[in-house]
Amino acid sequence: MKDIKRCRYIKLSASLFISLLLVGCGGGDSVVKPKTTNANRNTEVPQALYTEATTPDSIRKGAMYGMEIPSLKTGGIDALVVHSLPDGKLNYCIGYNSRLKANCWTAFKWYSGFSSNNKNWNRNRWKYGETFNGYGGTGDPFQPDPVLPEAIRTNYSDYSGSGYQRGHILGSADRLNSKEANGQTFYLSNIHPQMGGFNEQGIWWNLENFLRSTYDQSTFRDTLYVVKGGTISAGNYTMVNGGRLVCPKYYYMAILAFAKKYAKSNGGYYAVAFWMEHKDNVDAVSSKYAISIDELERRTGIDFFCNLPDDIEDAVESNFYPSDWKLK
Repeated sequence: MKDIKRCRYIKLSASLFISLLLVGCGGGDSVVKPKTTNANRNTEVPQALYTEATTPDSIRKGAMYGMEIPSLKTGGIDALVVHSLPDGKLNYCIGYNSRLKANCWTAFKWYSGFSSNNKNWNRNRWKYGETFNGYGGTGDPFQPDPVLPEAIRTNYSDYSGSGYQRGHILGSADRLNSKEANGQTFYLSNIHPQMGGFNEQGIWWNLENFLRSTYDQSTFRDTLYVVKGGTISAGNYTMVNGGRLVCPKYYYMAILAFAKKYAKSNGGYYAVAFWMEHKDNVDAVSSKYAISIDELERRTGIDFFCNLPDDIEDAVESNFYPSDWKLK
């Protein structure tokens, strides 16, 4: 963040300053405990919590405190879905609306050792005999989310004849760390219907690649907290394919970066959001799609990054500088 002199400085107590550094540098997968200065932090899960049976208690209990997790009281969420890996690491979380059977958002982290740059898996392997939970073998292993009850989950057949692609929220290329990490991205709870010219080589595709190549780099961040989703609030979606699928009118990404080298400004945190209409669009990534987190909250009704201390949250969400985010 080369334009550091322009950012609002926050006076932090010594204890808070040290705790912020520990949050940002603690390996990325440790439980983040809420701060006493977080008036709007998450304090309890919504009506339901869904996880793999093998999910460690520390992940299950601590998931809602992650810096990447939006407020569980906003955005029409009535369930939190937590997907973890066999090694005990948190893979990603989903805010879910069980009435609409729809993803509200998917939240995840990138950090050293658990990054899109860790390529231990190739998506093409699903086409050549590899399966995940019995799906795949001759193609991608799209499947119902196994932790969700059948009554509230989307099925593969719901997309049949819809004319829409099954668009990832957490991208397959975001999780090439392992077969398990990649396979979980194909759960339909992490999917929304997307137009081909938006998803495949379109603006969504371009922005996802931009995040990976530009922001998920050790020179840019120690930890990157990402929230991606499509709008499912009233008036911001349509029902398609005979009412079987919620189709968002807009898609967004909210990004919070932590870099300890900038700790003198806002504790080392800075944030930006991206917003785009869901339509065929092969445009390149630019600042015209960037907005502040405050503006994204106004448009979506979701309170992002609520687990940040309030003074830092207020500072980083109110504005952004395109040059800090390498935007023209």
